[in-house]
Amino acid sequence: MIIKNIGRLTGIVPEGVLRKEGAAMNETGEILDAWLLSRDGRIADFGPMFSCPSPSDGEEVIDAGGGMLIPSFCDSHTHLVYAGSRDAEFLDKINGLSYEEIAARGGGILNSSDLLHSTSEDELYRQSMQRVKEVMEFGTGALEIKSGYGLRPEDELKMLRVIRRIKESVPVTVRSTYLGAHAIGRGYTHEDYVRMVIDLLPEAAPLADFVDVFCDEGFFTVEDTARILEAATPFGLRPKIHANELAVSGGVQVGVKYGALSVDHLERTTEAEIEALRGSGTMPTMLPGSSFFLGIPFGNARGFIKAGLGVALASDYNPGSSPSGDMRFVMALGCIRMRLTPVEAFNAVTLNSACAMGLSHELGSITRGKKASFILTHPGWDLTKLAYTYRTPFINRCIY
Repeated sequence: MIIKNIGRLTGIVPEGVLRKEGAAMNETGEILDAWLLSRDGRIADFGPMFSCPSPSDGEEVIDAGGGMLIPSFCDSHTHLVYAGSRDAEFLDKINGLSYEEIAARGGGILNSSDLLHSTSEDELYRQSMQRVKEVMEFGTGALEIKSGYGLRPEDELKMLRVIRRIKESVPVTVRSTYLGAHAIGRGYTHEDYVRMVIDLLPEAAPLADFVDVFCDEGFFTVEDTARILEAATPFGLRPKIHANELAVSGGVQVGVKYGALSVDHLERTTEAEIEALRGSGTMPTMLPGSSFFLGIPFGNARGFIKAGLGVALASDYNPGSSPSGDMRFVMALGCIRMRLTPVEAFNAVTLNSACAMGLSHELGSITRGKKASFILTHPGWDLTKLAYTYRTPFINRCIY
């Protein structure tokens, strides 16, 4: 495939650069009036239009017509395998109940668990595939999907099997996370539930790429998290941790200690979290869609970048606290509410979010050898306009 007459080829990153940090967050390569060649689903070459090669036999030619070509969005934190809806809780929110109050009344995650329990595996797959197709149409070319609404052994495994079916059904890249420790399931004591999460690992691990724990106030402690991560280590499951959404929980520190690929949420952080992350391989991942929907603080992305760290942004697509998987809106929130530049926000939803899934060697930038996974826009777009006019249709086509 040759894509020619690209108005802006944006998101060019040299080979070997797997994440952006500090001042580099505000840098990305760009060629105006460009072409790109892919072979066997990989980026083979690109350059200015005056050097565009003639197509070989059998090569498809796409005329971009002056549109911008960028790497597809990467969404490193979703819960989009769920059953039904929690729109009744939306009314509770409007009436003034907080996320914690809804959960204390038996709502929230437990409501999703009850719905999922009564939903067949085929129907759960059907509903979830609708959401996957939706985010693909929004330009998402890679996503992570968590379990965590099962809260019973058989239902956690049902979720993981559905995620596996999704992986096998779509051209985008999907990663699976075992989040048995999302909340305490009905009928369990806290200790019995932690033990169940650990005991399920031999069956869950073959279906999962990562392991996650909701290490936060009212959910799982640092000690619980350490026990689960230690038990998961022999199965080769790298951690991705929910941390510091509701309180400064210690989740960042325990995540870094156990080599977490990412620590996610981070709505409430201090200098201690920045220091814990400095020099680690763990990607700080913030979820502005959740902050927007719940009315809670946005993560301190500016402070993290000023300290020399990188930041990823993800959607947190779920029925209770972020019912949207639109990564273009996530990018816009990064600019509007977190004061990121459009380039910083772009890097956060592409290369750095790919890094938070262990995929930045394959996705997240225009780099020779990476997977050919792109968004081609209509003419006249750049990154600033993408975030500024955040609801104006911009996608000409997605290429996965």
